[in-house]
Amino acid sequence: MALLQLIAGLGLLLGGGFAVVQGASQLARRLGVPSFVVGLTVVAFGTSAPELAVNSLAALRGTPGISFGNVVGSNLANLGLILGVAGLMAPLRIGSVVLLREIPMMLLATAAAIILGMDSVLRGAAAGYDRADGLVLLLFFTVFLYTAATTVLRKGESDVFVEQSSDQLLTGAGPLRIGIQILGGLAGLVVGADLSVDGASTLAAVAGVPPSFVGLTIVAIGTSLPELAASIVAMTKGETDLAVGNVVGSNIFNLLFILGVTSTIAPVPVPSGGFGDLLAVAAMSLALLLFSSTGRHVGRNEALVLVSAWIAYGLWRIPTSG
Repeated sequence: MALLQLIAGLGLLLGGGFAVVQGASQLARRLGVPSFVVGLTVVAFGTSAPELAVNSLAALRGTPGISFGNVVGSNLANLGLILGVAGLMAPLRIGSVVLLREIPMMLLATAAAIILGMDSVLRGAAAGYDRADGLVLLLFFTVFLYTAATTVLRKGESDVFVEQSSDQLLTGAGPLRIGIQILGGLAGLVVGADLSVDGASTLAAVAGVPPSFVGLTIVAIGTSLPELAASIVAMTKGETDLAVGNVVGSNIFNLLFILGVTSTIAPVPVPSGGFGDLLAVAAMSLALLLFSSTGRHVGRNEALVLVSAWIAYGLWRIPTSG
């Protein structure tokens, strides 16, 4: 029953997030907001709505382990499962913006999350993220948004992060449809988050594992489905560089924005094995940087390494999560 509740909640989260993105995008476009601004704000934030809804409610309900697991697990799934599967479909080109700015920013975000969570070493306190840590992460996120915007405004260059966000916009919706999409999407996010958090907490209790492990696996994979869909669409269009930009941009959002907002709402402790999870994210991020630097692409062999590493780490975490 708990598993069905969790699946239903994830379905509502994904549907609600998609509806909010489409409705809000249409509203902004009708108000004359430029496409790149809509892509950089409404769409980019909206595609992270499932993670944000789950993490915020989990923090408010006193189950922050789900929040940590969802953020880190989503990043692992993005790098190993989504990018790996996309690379097995076809070699992935790595654009200069992704190589020189996005991937280094992802590594910086990962390093910041590791360092800020090391309270037991730095301050002799329990490891975790408090409000001050959250504000630091949000500051880094603001810098990231600023650099992405200035790339377009000042240099007049194409930006893969903005492109992959703007590419999801639809046109032709009327005012009634826009209102229904936004209100219905918000309702789906609220109800979906409630079902997902309850289902994940119950499932963890029944299975005898920490809530962070459920967040790291089932919840994380579920909330990463929008990124998987976007990457598959990009691959079918031959825009393999957008598939990579989608994954890297999502990881930056998760670590800086989602974890930042969540920890400002309520403290997010680092669970047992949490630093290992963060180090796994760092290792896979470094592997992506290595693959990108050597040949400016991720071939099928490299993609197989990413998928295998994700599967192997998941199997290793199962007996260590009890």
